[in-house]
Amino acid sequence: QVQLVESGGGLVEVGESLRLSCAASGSIFNIGLMGWFRQAPGNQRELVATITSTGNTTYGDSVKGRFTASRDNAKNTVYLQMNSLKPEDTAVYYCNVNVYGRSWSKNYWGQGTQVTVSS
Repeated sequence: QVQLVESGGGLVEVGESLRLSCAASGSIFNIGLMGWFRQAPGNQRELVATITSTGNTTYGDSVKGRFTASRDNAKNTVYLQMNSLKPEDTAVYYCNVNVYGRSWSKNYWGQGTQVTVSS
């Protein structure tokens, strides 16, 4: 069993910053790709950022230059630093983690954390 616990969401004003965290725990041998997705009401879930085990990152076009993904492999944790937040960043943010056991692999989603940017 693997659990993902997200934290760091909240209500901020335009231009402010937030940092999301997602910690994985349980029967983990290794963790591969980690990422963040978001879903606003009425919209499909969209990619925000991914980060490989060696730190290579990719970003959705709408967040490039403002958001930064990072990870601490020793803590099995992925972070999302969000700067210069805009009202259109308002969404539920989900982490996504690829977990490897000694003989299995599985993709997990976090429970989601609400980010609201007010104007």
